[in-house]
This record gives sequence, structure tokens and C-alpha cells, in this order.
Amino acid sequence: MKTILWWGRYDPDYSRNRIIRALQQGLGYQIINFHPRLSLTATFEASVIGIKKPDLVWVPCFRQRDMLAAAKWAKSRKIPIIFDPLISAWDKQVFERKKFSAESHKAIKLLKQETRQFQSADILIADSDEHARFFSDKFNIEPHRIVVIPVGAEEVLFKPEPLSDKTNKVIEVLFYGSFINLQRPQIIIEAARLCNNPNLHWHLLGSGPLLDECKKLAKDLKQVVFEDWIDYKQLPQRIHKADILLGIFGSSEKAARVIPNKVYQAMACARPVISRSSPAYPSGLQNGTKTGLYQIPEKDPQALCETVSQLARSHEQMAAAGFNARNTYEEYFSTEIIKHKLDELLKSLI
Repeated sequence: MKTILWWGRYDPDYSRNRIIRALQQGLGYQIINFHPRLSLTATFEASVIGIKKPDLVWVPCFRQRDMLAAAKWAKSRKIPIIFDPLISAWDKQVFERKKFSAESHKAIKLLKQETRQFQSADILIADSDEHARFFSDKFNIEPHRIVVIPVGAEEVLFKPEPLSDKTNKVIEVLFYGSFINLQRPQIIIEAARLCNNPNLHWHLLGSGPLLDECKKLAKDLKQVVFEDWIDYKQLPQRIHKADILLGIFGSSEKAARVIPNKVYQAMACARPVISRSSPAYPSGLQNGTKTGLYQIPEKDPQALCETVSQLARSHEQMAAAGFNARNTYEEYFSTEIIKHKLDELLKSLI
């Protein structure tokens, strides 16, 4: 049995990691775990404890700090190494959080550091074609060294369920997230105010930096409801209770490069989704009921209000959009799609 060494101080319960690990095992690979006490001294620690030589080293998402040590250990043993970063730390700190300007010493240092980390991998994973282009352009990675594997959803949890035929006229619109600028949840509050429809109930679930601002914006809106975080395993059931799901509405460059987890999960649950337009979605993917994905301009509460209102007018349209959303998910983002791409990649290296 071929072995894959998962290297780093990663979260094994993060959905992307669980999906990839389960698929690797399903493809017949044995996973070995190495969680070093410190990222910087991990090469020495791995040598001391005598890790059996694997066929491949995999550094999972967000673990830029583990890359250089992992690459040093792998290359000294002529083992291929794959990095699945999911995001760029430089992009997040400079353009999303705006902690410092792109011209600052800290930003330049971080860019150089992350470039070394990305370039030390034999293969870099991107979750969308837009992210692949970004990685190639900003970190000088040859395109043939970048493989696109969508994030998808954990299908054992996020299963399709038909839209319930309600006896009342209330339509529930659900957003869940971490209330950050990328998501721009304030747009949802503004859209709820513009709609001013008592039959539309807007539920915002989660917490984060922008939650207090959203609550202040919505203090006089009875149709806006805030909900606390729930256990991850309860999330599919919560999605099934809603009629329409919301994605992200931020205007940053990163927001235009990603397909959010919530979009994958909602479509897997057979719910129509409204989110900002993005070139990250597969080319040729139609907008609207035929796909169950409604793409609107970023930071546009009027467009969100109009799209929700139009969709909510007909239960039959919402049900059809939900059904088509699941079909879109299976065609472009399903576990089978991810499994096929992963199988091809691993076979090319091992």
C-alpha cells in the first residue's frame, strides 16, 4: 500500500482536510500523520523519531509555516511534496485584512517568504482556476505545477432534501458565516431594508468582527434574525430549514477568486444560492434557475433584494432552482469530480 505523510500542525477536522483524507484512503493510500511540536524544528524532530519513508508528503491548507521544513525533509529523501494552501497569507493580510500596505516592508517580506514556501512544493493545489492564475502570477509558479481541485462539500453530511411545501407564506433566507469583509454581510441587512417585505425573514447565523455592526444596522428590522453558531454537524439540517441561501458579497480581489464553502454546501443540500458574481465559477455556468446559482454584482443590496424577491414569488421556481443546484454541484464540484482529479494527480507523482 502506498503511503502519504500528512505533515504539519493542521486541523484534521477542517472540512477540506477531511474530504481529501477520506478520498485518499478510498483510493487505497495509507495516511501517516506527523504533527510536529514546532514548525521550525520539524525537520529535526521527524529525523529523531524516525518516520518511515512515505511515497509522498502532503502539507494541508493554511500550513505555510510548515512548508519549508517539510520540503527540506522530503527533498533530502527524494520524495514528492504537495501543498494545498487554499489561501495566500500575503493576500489575506495585505488586501483582505489591510494590516499593512502592499509597498510596506512587512508586506514585501511576507510576499518573499510565501513565494519561497509555494515554490518549494512540487505541486501546488488551487481551489479554482482564478486562484491558480493568482498563484502563478504573484508567486512565479509555472502553471503546469498548479493543479485545480475544487473544495466541494462533505456529502455524507450535506445531502439533498426537497424544499418543504409550507402552508404559510414566510420565506426564510439564510446566511451563515464568520462576518468578515470578504463576506460583506452588511449588504444583506441593506437588502432586507430595501425589500421591506414581512414575508421575507432574513436569518444571519454565526459570529465575527462585523456582527455588532450588522446588529446595529438591523436594530429596527423585525424581519432580520441573528442566530448563534451551531455545531458543524447540525449545519445541513439548518440549511434544509431555509428556502434560499446566501453566499458572499464583498468586492475584494480575493472575493472574486473563491467559491465559498457555503455555496458548495448549499448546492449539495439542493438549495438555491445567491452570491456575488465571480470568474472563479466554471466558464459557461449559466446564471439563474437553470443552475440554481444566482450571481449578482458585488456590494449591491438592490440586486440582492430584487433577486430574492423574484425567486420568492414562486414555490415552484424555488424548488426547481434547488433541484438544479444539486445537479450543478454534481456536475462540477462533487466528491467524484474531486476524487478523479486527486487520483490523476497522485498517480502522476507516485
